[in-house]
Amino acid sequence: MAKRKVPPEFVVERDDYKCIRCLACVRVCSYGANFYDENANRVYTENTKCVGCHFCEAICPTEAITVRKNDFDIRPLAHWTPEHLIGIMKQAETGGVLLTSMGNDRPYFSYFDRIVLNASQVTNPSIDPLREPMEIRTYIGRKEEKLEIEEDEDGTVKLKTEIAPQLKLEVPVMFTAMSYGSISLNAILSLARAARTVGTFFNTGEGGLPKELREFKDNMIVQVASGRFGVSADYLNAGSAVEIKIGQGAKPGIGGHLPGEKVTEPISETRMIPVGTDALSPAPHHDIYSIEDLRQLIYAIKEATRYEKPVGVKIAAVHNVAPIAAGAVRAGADYIVIDGIRGGTGAAPKITRDHVGIPIEFAVAVVDQRLREEGIRHMASIVVAGGIRNSADVIKAIALGADAVYIGTAALISLGCHLCQTCYLGKCNWGIATQDPKLTKRLNPEIGARRAANLLRAWAHEIKEILGGMGINAIESLRGNREVLRGVGLHEYELKLLGIKPAGEAW
Repeated sequence: MAKRKVPPEFVVERDDYKCIRCLACVRVCSYGANFYDENANRVYTENTKCVGCHFCEAICPTEAITVRKNDFDIRPLAHWTPEHLIGIMKQAETGGVLLTSMGNDRPYFSYFDRIVLNASQVTNPSIDPLREPMEIRTYIGRKEEKLEIEEDEDGTVKLKTEIAPQLKLEVPVMFTAMSYGSISLNAILSLARAARTVGTFFNTGEGGLPKELREFKDNMIVQVASGRFGVSADYLNAGSAVEIKIGQGAKPGIGGHLPGEKVTEPISETRMIPVGTDALSPAPHHDIYSIEDLRQLIYAIKEATRYEKPVGVKIAAVHNVAPIAAGAVRAGADYIVIDGIRGGTGAAPKITRDHVGIPIEFAVAVVDQRLREEGIRHMASIVVAGGIRNSADVIKAIALGADAVYIGTAALISLGCHLCQTCYLGKCNWGIATQDPKLTKRLNPEIGARRAANLLRAWAHEIKEILGGMGINAIESLRGNREVLRGVGLHEYELKLLGIKPAGEAW
């Protein structure tokens, strides 16, 4: 039987007239797709090795290279797409699970794109953010139901209520959990420096804590996942908050896997595992099988950190996300992270990433409503993640009930990521999702930090502009204010779940 050849996903087209045979494309491609034939004095490409990262295209001095998606034509069938056929071909050859990276790329409905915002007109004048104060500072952590004050004999008024530890964000956007191992140290340093510059936070992910990150303590969240890599009392006290990862939007219900090829000597030291061994995180925490177990871990961490830091819980957006979130809040979580179906990852089974979970728009709406109905909304902040693409998504997420958002894919794009979805191979040509020292040095952390900080500054400006257009001068007034949202082309039951009215309906 003849072997069926899997067609390439990308095709590299080279203008031979423009090509000066500098061989830069040959030297830089970590996948070995480009090669030089000395006898013919020509550069060729083995298209099956191309992942579509566009790095060779970007560095070609004469712009001789164009990378395009391969048009794999088959007989038109409504039920069978080229993607299905290629997947079956690969699995028939390998007998293995199809892996992928980054977020869900299925054409699911984007509800953010079907939600529009309100604006002021005559009776409620808009606000010019350049001339009038505009407050977008956000605090993440447990809030008191009421504040008590007392007055001294000399008339000085003091706050009697003890305030729980808070994270202060100058912009309601943080960099989500991405571990050392899944991305390079230079990528993490870029985000850490950007977080410090802008006044927000980055998350270490479950990969432990490299010594180079300790100086960013005031802008760092450390994560505790099921693998407990690098977790110790010192680690828990190294950041400003601790986050317990229960689930992830890109792979709800399953654990994590860092391939052994990416476990170098530094990764080994940080994660406390042997060099070259796979880092496996089990699907469940083996000490958490109930809300009571989760409560025990939360308070163990609070004890270890002397009740000086907020402790959060990250869950995936699944069908029963509302009661799960409510249970985590009652267990003592100071903030809840909800990761939607479009959440990114360094590695996940493609079948799980593409078909498990629910959109973040529904998840935040139902969780916010559930916490309000139970009278515990003040007990925890809500942070959402999974497909936040721009400042409009941030505003809509907050109006649906979030306190702040996490961004991961958008942050990596600001560093140079081209979404080729092969992070799990560890050969990222842009120096982001790799541990190869020859590749990691391609990402300058100072330049990366500047670009990531610029992204957040730009979003902050846009958030203020839109708030001003609504006649709102503080982000607090937007939180959970679904009256400023309207749905376009949504069914009645979708509007009901989101808690918004259809476009055209007045207040």
